[in-house]
Amino acid sequence: MELKNLIFTLCSQQGIPGREYEITDKIAEILGENNSVYDIYRDKNNNLHASLGNPDGKTIMLDAHIDQIGFVVTKIDENGFLKVSKVGGMDMRVMNDTLFTVHGKEPVKAVVCCLPPHLSDGNEDTAVSEDKLWLDTGMSKERVESLIEIGDSITFAQECMELAGTKIAGPALDDRCCAALLIRCAEILKDKKLNCKVEFLFSSKEEVGGMGAQTGSFIVQPDEAIAFDVSFAKQSGVSDASSGKLSKGPMIGYSPVLSREIYDRLICIAKENNISYQHEIMGGKTGTNADEISITAGGRKTGLISIPLRNMHTQAEIIDVQDIENTAQLVCKYILEK
Repeated sequence: MELKNLIFTLCSQQGIPGREYEITDKIAEILGENNSVYDIYRDKNNNLHASLGNPDGKTIMLDAHIDQIGFVVTKIDENGFLKVSKVGGMDMRVMNDTLFTVHGKEPVKAVVCCLPPHLSDGNEDTAVSEDKLWLDTGMSKERVESLIEIGDSITFAQECMELAGTKIAGPALDDRCCAALLIRCAEILKDKKLNCKVEFLFSSKEEVGGMGAQTGSFIVQPDEAIAFDVSFAKQSGVSDASSGKLSKGPMIGYSPVLSREIYDRLICIAKENNISYQHEIMGGKTGTNADEISITAGGRKTGLISIPLRNMHTQAEIIDVQDIENTAQLVCKYILEK
């Protein structure tokens, strides 16, 4: 599948933390069609595992989380409005009038209630607080209760779209673009002779603490690992020191948590092959699955590569697909030299 369309497909699947069943089904289906991997299975924590290469060689694990931010229904009031609670780091500044899909007995569209400016006293906060956020389906309470139950998940209704060049925008690009990256790596490597075993971990629950990567890497027990996530891309109001640049290649992470050996080798390979790359220097934890993987079962040598992304944790995240392709090429060259 063409990379952009693959990303669009993955972003269209629902899967808030703990409810990753639909997205794992789709990834397993795609990997099965490629005939490039073996041992595709789900573990008890909703992680999806797949392997490729020499089962008797050293194990290199590639991780990308597949859960997305969203809400869960906590109450249906007497007028049929839905009270909800955040699952993951929803950006409350962009909630007013946002369109969502409630995943009940059938998908139901809902919009965040917003006070008309004519009725406002001008003293409201710019961001709606979670306790004041309600969703409106336009249905009666009876109809709502026939389709929706307490505990049903809610995700952005916005679909991915193309922007200029190879850029795309939409929800769940954090971190479905990196799930697509892992599938692209499997496609590149499937006909190569590998000395190592490559274990793909499509991990759950990153947005609520990284439990999927922690338990998944414990199962795999890799000799080394590379985690893939998104990081901040330069945009208005974001400093150069805390961001990378869109369309300028993968951000190779340096942190006390991470392996300096993997960091140095990835940069060397990028230079040798004229692959555009950027540094991402962190003085402490990374805020990604790399933190959990690196301390699993006595410690794992772990690297981190991030994709520059704008508008993180909104329905209009932006990436450049070429950054995904460049990252896949870099990682595959790293694996092929093992």
